[in-house]
Amino acid sequence: MNDQYSELYSSYQWFVPSHFNIAQACVHRWAENPHEGRRIAVYYENELGQREVWTYARLSETANRLSNGLARMGAGAGDRIAVCMAQRPEAVAACMAILSLGAIVVPLSTRYDTQALVARLRNSEARIAIIDENAGPELLGAQPQCAALSQVIGLGFQHDSIIAWRTLLARQPAEYKALATRSDAPALLLYSDDETDPRGALLAHGALIGSLPGFVASQDWFPQKGDIFWTCAEWAWADALFAALLPTLYFGHAIVATPGHVPARRAFEILERYQITSLLLPPRAIKALRAEGDEPRQHFKLALRSLASTGESLGAVLYDWCVQSLGVAPNEIYGRASMPSVIGASRTKWPTRPGSMGRPYPGHRVGVLDARGRLCPAGQIGEIALNRHDIHGYPDPGLFLGYWRDDRAGEADHGGDWRLSGDLARVDEDGYYWYVGRTAEVFTSSGRRVGPGEIEECLLAHPAVADAVVVPSGPADQPVVLKAYVQRRQAKLDDDLAALAESLKEHVRQRLSSALAPSEIEFTEALPLTAAGKALRRAVPVPAQEHGR
Repeated sequence: MNDQYSELYSSYQWFVPSHFNIAQACVHRWAENPHEGRRIAVYYENELGQREVWTYARLSETANRLSNGLARMGAGAGDRIAVCMAQRPEAVAACMAILSLGAIVVPLSTRYDTQALVARLRNSEARIAIIDENAGPELLGAQPQCAALSQVIGLGFQHDSIIAWRTLLARQPAEYKALATRSDAPALLLYSDDETDPRGALLAHGALIGSLPGFVASQDWFPQKGDIFWTCAEWAWADALFAALLPTLYFGHAIVATPGHVPARRAFEILERYQITSLLLPPRAIKALRAEGDEPRQHFKLALRSLASTGESLGAVLYDWCVQSLGVAPNEIYGRASMPSVIGASRTKWPTRPGSMGRPYPGHRVGVLDARGRLCPAGQIGEIALNRHDIHGYPDPGLFLGYWRDDRAGEADHGGDWRLSGDLARVDEDGYYWYVGRTAEVFTSSGRRVGPGEIEECLLAHPAVADAVVVPSGPADQPVVLKAYVQRRQAKLDDDLAALAESLKEHVRQRLSSALAPSEIEFTEALPLTAAGKALRRAVPVPAQEHGR
């Protein structure tokens, strides 16, 4: 193919207006035109198969009514308002209503327990929360421990301490003019799920503009006529917000909302029923699809033209499966809450290398830095960092404003004009990035730095493995001891687990090295995951199904 990367990267220039509001750009501007307002914004289908269709006009009107209601409750610019709802049209309307006020959205996962919610609500000092039945019990349990949280709006359930969504909206006018916020005004306060002491990354309205090059490129030049988007990832996460929901609405297309966990077979049914063209899946969702079978296109009529994967390293095994079984080559996309969508692939514009993270997307100046803050040469492992400015010297709108009320943490994350990510990688001679792991998870074996992901990827290539988590342990002055927790692809009661464990160890020895072969393998029915579906290494060991040693 014709490699267009150098031309695209060198010629790209940011255009960021002085004033920009995400709600106006994603919803209200479409609704202002009667023809555009009839476009479908959200297809909704819950676990019971109940369906709704929301147009941009309906979405805008609902957001306007809620904006008026929030304003009458005393909410205004700069206030933090939490949204803890599953994928549903009302969740979109809630976010747009808050952004229209100039207030700050605090998206929270419905999978958080009470303790996790308390930590984030206290840190953000959110004074209002908007919730549905998926989050109701946990959040109402957290409210007494959060002094600032004085009002809760609830949808889909009754409780004496909430303001009912429908009652509030029924009393409000359908017109509201969104505040003309500056593009650098705070819009979203995002919390990572991989920190026991969570820090909130504050992003501006202009961060949506910063995410667009990565979104367009990772979705093979979205939008194309008739594109319909879907992701199984919760919209509370930066990946789902900036690589799925917000850009889809910005371009005036439809997104499918599916609350709750979506099993693999239902995922294929969703893809077929809505003829989804554009898809964002975390690697573990792809693993679940792979475990369902290798020939889905024999059973489902799919319309996929683009697929992006984010959240963890995809790896060559899953890449190849997507090509062979889904008929589309995935584009890996990398970002953090503090810097969404900054590295990735775009198979239609430059060559993809299976297993690689890709290259920096146009508009983003990315590097890997050593311990002294210097750019690493090709092949050397360093920490991924994003520069405050692009290659032309203009500010990068995608970079976050800082950590919420944590100046010390913000300073510690600095390397001059570079913002560190906490992730390690190396860059090859052609500028492709190769993920190594989180800084806290990487260990040294036989004189080189290794991330658990490299061993997990190797195990995943074995036909018996559906998923795996590798945990290094042992004293710092002793050789590392590795243990693997393995979820089998097609588990049978009469499997010889001892033989299978030895087969997996030999598999790693042959493909990597003896030093990287796990000393112990434990088979389990489920792996510990974070609320976002990433491997939760600190939670292992998990209850074992059986052992093979």
